[in-house]
Amino acid sequence: MAKTILRRILIMLPQLILVSLLIFMLAQLMPGDPFYGNLNPNSDPATIERMRHAAGLDLPWYEQYIRWVEHIFQGDFGTSYTVNRGWSVTRVIGSRIWPTLSMGVIAVILTYLLAISQALLAARHENKWIDRALVVWNTLTSAVPSFVFYFVMMVLFVYLLPLFPSSGTGIEDGQSFIVNFFNNLRYAFLPALTIALFSTNSIFQYLRSNLLDQQAQDYVRTARAKGVSMKLVFRKHILRNAFLPIASGIGYSITGVLGGAIFAETIFGYPGIGALFVQALTGRDYTIITALMLLQGTLSLLGGLLSDIISAWVDPRIRVK
Repeated sequence: MAKTILRRILIMLPQLILVSLLIFMLAQLMPGDPFYGNLNPNSDPATIERMRHAAGLDLPWYEQYIRWVEHIFQGDFGTSYTVNRGWSVTRVIGSRIWPTLSMGVIAVILTYLLAISQALLAARHENKWIDRALVVWNTLTSAVPSFVFYFVMMVLFVYLLPLFPSSGTGIEDGQSFIVNFFNNLRYAFLPALTIALFSTNSIFQYLRSNLLDQQAQDYVRTARAKGVSMKLVFRKHILRNAFLPIASGIGYSITGVLGGAIFAETIFGYPGIGALFVQALTGRDYTIITALMLLQGTLSLLGGLLSDIISAWVDPRIRVK
């Protein structure tokens, strides 16, 4: 197991370098710059040029990239130009990471609870009305665009049935994560539930198919012929074998918690990482855009590593020697 983890980490290093280069180039290809919004008929071109020079935006792209990487190794991701002007990028992201983390934890838990319970119910009642209803529901959630679903939930539970606030967060500076988690529960639950309802389809379909395939295997018929109850076979053997492929996606779900949900956070007025990314794109705030994209790329690589570790722990047959 240790060799497998070490090998995956070594593979991640060149991948991380390539990801950082691609992210920086994509940011450079964006039209305009962070000072573009400062232009007006009374603007002094010389002042704008001095600001661009101070930020190093007049250097060749490769020099800008080298400076950016050097600053990252020093823990400096730059300064925000537009979103929170004058704040360090670390401070800006740090102020948004806790709302996203709080909502993401709830969303992941609800997603797996809903998807697994629906798949178990559908597989145990194959071709019955409950199975067909769950298949139709999950097909519907995958067919309807996510932002339409978010708007429906917003109108239903915020305006028609005012059970949740329309925007904001309950997180306060200086409080522990646990205290902030419960203080923010009322604000985070609706967007988290909406994300979960919209995200169950792939897990549901995959797990339901695996459960049905396992029920048709020879070992199930052998166990039943020996007098073992179907309930015991289902719990002891079918569930374990069917859950093995699902385990490979858990790592991505865990690391994806910090990635934010752009549509959900924007529509629900939830001040998290996703909403911050939209603000940075609108204001062409390169430093925040590159930092967030690098964070997401790193989390994706870590998600792959974590998924491999979980899969190898669950099923020793796939461990790499």
